[in-house]
This record gives sequence, structure tokens and C-alpha cells, in this order.
Amino acid sequence: MGKVEYWRRNLNVLWFGNFIAGIGFSSISPFIALFIGQLGDYSNEQTSLLSGTAFAAPFIVKMVVSPLWGILADRYGRKPMLLRASLGMAVVIGSMSLVTNAYQLIGLRLLQGVFAGFISNAIALVAAETPSEHIGQASGKIATGNVSGTLVGPLVGGVIATSFGYRFTFLVTGVAMLAAFLLSLFLVHEHFKPVAKQKGAKHPHFLQGIPNSKIIIAMFLTTLCVQATNNSISPILSLYVKQLMPNSTSVALIAGVIQSINGISMIVVAPLFGRLGDRIGATKVLSFGLLFATFVFFATALTQNVWELAICRLMVGISDAALLPMVQAMLAKNSPRDRISQVFSWNQSFQAAGNVSGPMIGSSVVLFGGYRGVFIATAIIASCNFLLVKRTKINH
Repeated sequence: MGKVEYWRRNLNVLWFGNFIAGIGFSSISPFIALFIGQLGDYSNEQTSLLSGTAFAAPFIVKMVVSPLWGILADRYGRKPMLLRASLGMAVVIGSMSLVTNAYQLIGLRLLQGVFAGFISNAIALVAAETPSEHIGQASGKIATGNVSGTLVGPLVGGVIATSFGYRFTFLVTGVAMLAAFLLSLFLVHEHFKPVAKQKGAKHPHFLQGIPNSKIIIAMFLTTLCVQATNNSISPILSLYVKQLMPNSTSVALIAGVIQSINGISMIVVAPLFGRLGDRIGATKVLSFGLLFATFVFFATALTQNVWELAICRLMVGISDAALLPMVQAMLAKNSPRDRISQVFSWNQSFQAAGNVSGPMIGSSVVLFGGYRGVFIATAIIASCNFLLVKRTKINH
């Protein structure tokens, strides 16, 4: 089979792997504080600190180590890195079912970050193996895998934990990640040819000699901004819903639905924007997404009831569908084949930085700007991102 015949199967298998990886990183979030409370006699303050540390641990480590895995992927191939990440996460997440105290859980969450790289290398492999005329379409689909998993993860984790206990959630996720490993091992094909280097020659910096390095940096910053704006609402969402519905007894459920509704619209719309980007150019779709996001976040600050909030969150998903696939398409088109994994790994580092900084921004702004101030701040970030993209003068 030739390259063109393999790319669709690679895309489908790696979409599933990204989906499972997304679940692995998010399934613990609904009950992490409750689980830690069962692991020891901790005070409320200690439980809050430990659960916050456990939540952030894999993202912080991933932010640091992802570039290393990118270098190794470009040197030895993306498929070996997929297998390393999926098998490592299967073992680590499965082992979380055996912890006896919070510090063991935090240690394994740190290891989970060490074994990150499945998502970035899956995206890099798809980008390298997909014919150029289908890059936008493939980027649109692969982008929904991780988002879908992150969306479904809290729901899956909550259902399993409620039905079978917290520990069973880790076990099920570990088994699913093992399935992703086996599918990648037997069904993913890579035409990898390492670039020959002279003996003793230094490995170039991943941006060295790239004509469009400014575009790559702009896409990194766009990824960070998108993740930060999406996650800035996380610390205050349930409180904002409670403010809009002071007499409701279902605040937690409604907040959970609103938290995930943007992911639903992104899953539906992203492939459409991917194909549109292939036809009219990724830059036009990207610019639309940033302007639309600015408008939606400002509108969210004006919401007066939970239905208006839900509609605005649904529209955030549409802006994400125009942004994330186009970022990946731009990175794929502007990255040398021999350094594409490094580029996508650095992009994952910026994504992790957004995952960490977003809640910090939201928690800080609410102290002096209130809940609505968080949305105004995110709108300003999105507008600054638009100006950055325009200043970069992207012509794709």
C-alpha cells in the first residue's frame, strides 16, 4: 500500500488514540478532591492544595518534557514515540488504582506527564503522512479526538466512579490506553526516513533555517491563548451558574453541561472548517475564528441567564473549530519534514501552558473584575491574538 492509501487508516486509528488520551487526562477531574479525601485524614486546606497539585502535575511536566520527545521522534520516528507514550500511560494510569496516599497519586500524575507525547506525535504523524491537499481535512478531524476525550472524560470518570468506585476509573482508562497501544502497533504505518547527518554534527535548533519561523511562533502563541481562554472559566463556572440561578438545586449538573457544550459544537463543525481551509486558505479561517471568539467572549460577559450562557459557550466551540485545526494545518505546512515532531511537541508545551495559565487568569481576574470580568479579559486576549496573527502577515 502507498502513502495515500495509508493516511486515512492512520487518521482513524490515531483519532481514537487521541480520544483515549484526552479521557486519561480529564477523567479524574470530577472527583480528584473526593478521592484524595479518602486516601488520608487531610484537612480541607490540605485537600484543596493536594488536589490542585495533582490536577496540575501532568500538565506542568508535559510542558517541560514534550520538546525532548519531539527531538527523539524526528530522530527515530513518530510511531515509536506513540508506542512509548500509549504503553507508558496505560501502566501509569492503571497503577493509580493501587495508590494508598495522596503523594503516591501526585507522583504517578507527574509520571503521566513524563509519558505525554501521544497527541503531539499522532498529529505530527498524520501531518507527515497525509497528502498536502487533505491536510486541512485531516487536521480538522484529528483535532476533535483530544477535545472529544477531554469532553467525555469527566462524564466517563464520574459515571464509573459513582457506579464502581474511584479506583475502577483508573483501571478502565489504563485498559483503554493499552488498546490504543495495540491499535497503533498493528494498524498505524509510517514511511519514516531519518535525515542523514554528518558525524559529529550538532542537531539544529528546531526553528533554525525555517523561512517561516515567525508563523510557527505565532501559531504556538495562538495555541496558548486558545487553551488559556477556554480554561479561564473553569474555576468560576459553577459559581457563575449559581449567580445566574440562585434558587436552583442542579447547579453542578448544569455547570457540567455548560462546561462541555463547546466541545460538542467543535466536534461537529471542525471537519467542515478543515475542508474550508483547504479550499480558501487556513489564514482566512483562522482570522475569522479569532474575531468570532472576541465577539463571543464579550457577549458572554453580558449574559443574564443560563440559557444565554449556554448559547455563548456553544459558539465558543465554533470559534475553536476554526482555530485549532487551522493552527495544526499551518504548522504542518510550514514545518520541515525532519523537524515536524519537534514543532508539534513544542505546540503541545504551549497547549499545556494554556491549560495551567487559563485557570490562574480566571481566578485572578475574578478577584477585582468579578465573574463577568473573566470573559472581558478573555475577549481582550483573543483580540490581541488576532492582531498578532495579522502582524505576522501569514500568506496561506
